[in-house]
Amino acid sequence: MYRLFFFSVLIMGLLSCYEETTLFDEPESPQTGTYPNVDQNLWSHFANFEKEAAARGFNIELNRLRLNAVISEIAENGVLGQCQYSSQYPNRVTIDKTFWSRSSELYREFVVFHELGHCVLDRDHKEDQDQRGLCLSIMRSGLGDCRDAYNSVNRTYYLNELFENVR
Repeated sequence: MYRLFFFSVLIMGLLSCYEETTLFDEPESPQTGTYPNVDQNLWSHFANFEKEAAARGFNIELNRLRLNAVISEIAENGVLGQCQYSSQYPNRVTIDKTFWSRSSELYREFVVFHELGHCVLDRDHKEDQDQRGLCLSIMRSGLGDCRDAYNSVNRTYYLNELFENVR
């Protein structure tokens, strides 16, 4: 009996000094406000997207979604941004460099949010327009007849529409 007690104490003592390890390391959580594989010029728009989503009841952490995002020339005329779903570039956002260098922060936000609407919210294009011909969605394709009306006055309307129609 004494041996069993001594052996049990010895085993417990050895185990208490044992450093716990796991077979698979948990991936480190990215630091809040940083977005790996995303051009730093886009970070503020990514952070605003998360903030606007949270204001509407959605907890979106873009830094955990393994998005890639770059500002680079897009060869196709009139294309300001793209969200690619290919196996080579899953969820890759590209914003046209020429557009970026010539645009206001608000219009940059419009295009970044549109592309995140595709890549993150799984939204398709929506071509609806009001009686004045104004686009009713930030998700318009640009190929329809409606005119963009995204500005500081009606920004909230467009952001509400973007997040309320999430699948």
